[in-house]
Amino acid sequence: SKSPSPRQNMPVRYFIMKSSNLQNIDISQQKGIWSTTPSNERKLNAAFWESSTVYLIFSVQGSGCFQGFARMGSAIGCEKSQDWGSAGFGGVFKVEWIRKESIPFQFAHHLLNPWNDSKKVQ
Repeated sequence: SKSPSPRQNMPVRYFIMKSSNLQNIDISQQKGIWSTTPSNERKLNAAFWESSTVYLIFSVQGSGCFQGFARMGSAIGCEKSQDWGSAGFGGVFKVEWIRKESIPFQFAHHLLNPWNDSKKVQ
């Protein structure tokens, strides 16, 4: 029999990941990787180790849509990627894309974030 995951009884976490452009989302979907700013790395790594699952919901700034969502597949390492070609990104980590689809924010207006003054999730 398979032993249970050591994190199975821990909470599930969700993060909205804003990208400056659609090209970064395309690279992520093709290669199964993501990179974020160093200021986000500590929060994401803590969530990865302290949660059973971490879901990342992606949106390009100014698009008015979500571009899909993925599961965080590894902790963030020190290795950087040249794929984004932009300074300011930290280490690379694996993501497992679950849904790749443009979903307008209006379809999620009923979702409110209690940790952000109950603002709409977008």
